[in-house]
Amino acid sequence: MAIVRPFAGIRPIPHLAHQIACLPYDVMNREEAKGMAQNNPYSFLHVTRAEIDLDDSADPYDDATYQKSRKNLEQMIQKGILIQDPKPFYYIYRQVMNGRMQTGIVGCTSIDEYINDKIKKHELTRHEKELDRIKHFDYTNANTEPVFLTYRADQEINEILENWTASHQPVYHFTSSDEITHILWIVDDEKTIQLIGEMFLKINHLYIADGHHRAASAVKVGLKRREQNPHYTGDEEFNYFLSVLFPDHQLHIMEYNRVVADLNGLTKDQFLSKVNEKFDIEICNPNIPFQPTQRHTFGMFLEGKWYQLTAKEGTFDPSNLIEQLDVSILQNNLLGPILNIQDPRTDRRIDFIGGIRGLSELEKRASQDMKIGFSLFPITIDELMRIADEGKIMPPKSTWFEPKLRSGLFVHSLE
Repeated sequence: MAIVRPFAGIRPIPHLAHQIACLPYDVMNREEAKGMAQNNPYSFLHVTRAEIDLDDSADPYDDATYQKSRKNLEQMIQKGILIQDPKPFYYIYRQVMNGRMQTGIVGCTSIDEYINDKIKKHELTRHEKELDRIKHFDYTNANTEPVFLTYRADQEINEILENWTASHQPVYHFTSSDEITHILWIVDDEKTIQLIGEMFLKINHLYIADGHHRAASAVKVGLKRREQNPHYTGDEEFNYFLSVLFPDHQLHIMEYNRVVADLNGLTKDQFLSKVNEKFDIEICNPNIPFQPTQRHTFGMFLEGKWYQLTAKEGTFDPSNLIEQLDVSILQNNLLGPILNIQDPRTDRRIDFIGGIRGLSELEKRASQDMKIGFSLFPITIDELMRIADEGKIMPPKSTWFEPKLRSGLFVHSLE
């Protein structure tokens, strides 16, 4: 079963929702965050990335940053910019991007189900990134951003969402600067609230699509609160974390491309010779970036030219769920043995470019601060769920979901 609870959301007053809503904290750097929030005192980046309100020399991981996050959140509530609903509700969040729609339930999921692997993971987390959000959630006393979850689509849940959205007016409806439409409904009917909770109890597992660090951090904050409250009942808000749950068939995963800083001391010809041992190489039309349209093919951009790489037979085990992934094939046959990128999670010679940024960004990076770029075919949601079901871990930076959830439209208080 999957426990999904309603909660008394802290959310924007309607006419400011479009100004408050912002991209997740981890999809931009400090300079980009500062630019996004410039001249917008309502942006929720003032909460999730409070270092933008401090001197540029300030350490974003210093306690002063988290104290600023708390202060900014408290001020938004005190000024009535954010309001809290009087009792627990569910919320329905719809995003429309390029004509494609995804509609999910906003609720709170159980830290115990995360610990017991009822909420399944497919990525490892990094301690320093966990620590950042642990401090942030702890200082603000809230889950300020949701975890993006998915589940195998259920017809009864689909019908509940369809019926509610067709018969009720949304509280927010706006289009953000990136031309993504965001719509939010409040589910405030007691019978419907009860029914949604019951329907999710039939779902065997939930899966983290995006937000592994947020989930891990929220769970550890919950465990910390349990230690501080030894007589806890399990019903307290800190036992649950903010989540948005979308059915699997509505989700869209984009490729997660790679750029590398150098050729590991090899000349171009030496490098291509080594690559040719594991991949068939074709030179592409020089004016057209190569975006793979099928598995086991890759684009490679080097010194102003695009190449198509096709993995040769024997370069991977087709019966192994992890090895047959294109991110694994590239890592195991090229990035690791040829370019000496042994741990892409920590090696500073490699960087990653989400598919939404396009191949022009890959070309730019490979022509400026990097040397070579690789475009990949995206992983499917079915592959992600099967890997999670087997308790396996994907290589880092395997998936890029679009559209990204907006932060600031709903906040979960831990009290």
